[in-house]
Amino acid sequence: LLIAEFQCDVVYIGQREAFQNVLPLKKTGQIVTGNALRLDWLEVCPPVVAASAEEHDLAGPTGRLNLEGGEAEVETYICGNPPYLGKGKLSSMQKEDVKSVFLGRMKNWGYIDYVGGWFLKGSDYCRRYNVSMALVSTNSISQGRQAPTLWPELLCDGVEIFFAHTSFKWSNNAANKAAVICVIVGLSSTTKVEKTIFDQDVKRVVNNITPYLTAGETIYVENKGEALSIQLPKMQLGNKANDGGHLSLSRSERETIVELFPHAALLIRRFYGSKEFNNDLERYCLWISDEELKEALSIPPIANRIADTRAVRKASPDSGNQELANRPHQMREMYSASRQTVVMPIMTSERRQYLPCGLLTNGGILSGQAFGLYDADLWSLALLASRIHFVWIATICGKLKEDYRYSNDLGWNTFPVPTLTGNQKDALTRCAEDILLAREAHFPATIADLYKPDAMPENLKRAHDKNDETLERIYLGRRFKNDSERLEKLFEMYTKMTKKKGAA
Repeated sequence: LLIAEFQCDVVYIGQREAFQNVLPLKKTGQIVTGNALRLDWLEVCPPVVAASAEEHDLAGPTGRLNLEGGEAEVETYICGNPPYLGKGKLSSMQKEDVKSVFLGRMKNWGYIDYVGGWFLKGSDYCRRYNVSMALVSTNSISQGRQAPTLWPELLCDGVEIFFAHTSFKWSNNAANKAAVICVIVGLSSTTKVEKTIFDQDVKRVVNNITPYLTAGETIYVENKGEALSIQLPKMQLGNKANDGGHLSLSRSERETIVELFPHAALLIRRFYGSKEFNNDLERYCLWISDEELKEALSIPPIANRIADTRAVRKASPDSGNQELANRPHQMREMYSASRQTVVMPIMTSERRQYLPCGLLTNGGILSGQAFGLYDADLWSLALLASRIHFVWIATICGKLKEDYRYSNDLGWNTFPVPTLTGNQKDALTRCAEDILLAREAHFPATIADLYKPDAMPENLKRAHDKNDETLERIYLGRRFKNDSERLEKLFEMYTKMTKKKGAA
């Protein structure tokens, strides 16, 4: 605070005057050091009282005197620099810190970032003393599984979000500054406080701010076993091998087998996960039906792989894997399409504008690193490839490190879609075809090449823009102004659709 005030004084009154105000340093109050998640904030910062008649300190950082007389307005500043770490990066001590704050107060608290402890402590402080507070945080605090886990405990007993700044890129003067996306969230137990959302350069006064930092009714999106929109085809995670790597093959391994045993080619398929699909990497897998098992065992290198898979599964401590040893020629699931598969990789960079989905018509098999709509109509690809779906996934599914992690039960099954007419499906099908044709025009460029944030080909941009316009007119009758408006419409629809389904 001393540094910040000095910097402001330099700008507004000059450096010499600024030095006179700040030096020599004056006693500015009590500083308490310690672990903020272990300390009792109510003891460290008891109720604020005004300055005494003998001490007319303004309570500012420099301890200046109140030369104008009268009572001083005293403020308490709580400053912290919590590590913005997800559960996978916490040290054993930090895990114990988190446990000390959340255990007994909520379920599934292991999903919550370390900074969530500051929010809970701050919410408790607001609730106790009828005050307001605000924290800067990574935007993951209002996304993914954290939102329905953390925020019900924060927003109870009169505490509300009274202002929020939506996602922005953190920037400072550090040499090795972290590339993070942040939000600012203000909590207050004073319900009369005006509620404001700051989105880039736009300020809006709203009736209520949701945990997802949008305007509208407070609601929590949780995973669903089936699609909220009944027209959506079923999305399934790809096939988990649980094989020790013996059912999958590299290009050279496939070629060696097929060269010696040409008929083995019918038992081997292309195998796609996120990396393979996005980068057109060649990977293969054994794909053997029960009827083909006798033929597969007649091919020594394939028979050896089946035997090795059986041994790995039998040695597993997992009872499910041990049971899979009874069919070692197959993966745990055996999902495949007879016509075409709409593919959604499980991971995508936060820097992209669209999700890198696509279409397989070569009989390819999906691994557990991709989702599939098997034999789905092409209009479903237009939904996945849209900006509005990207925004929903970014908010509802959240991130793993710097990448968005797709989820079928949390992202696809909760995605609100208007009832589509036959003509609308036809229009979306043409949009999906245009996107695929735009990609083909740049062969052999990969999905990763084509969807680089700063290097998307112009014809592909136009195809996506046409798809967005077509879909958004179905939603709203016009284009959305920005991502905030997209989210607010989706949450509005989600609220209505879930209430309607609950009533039914």
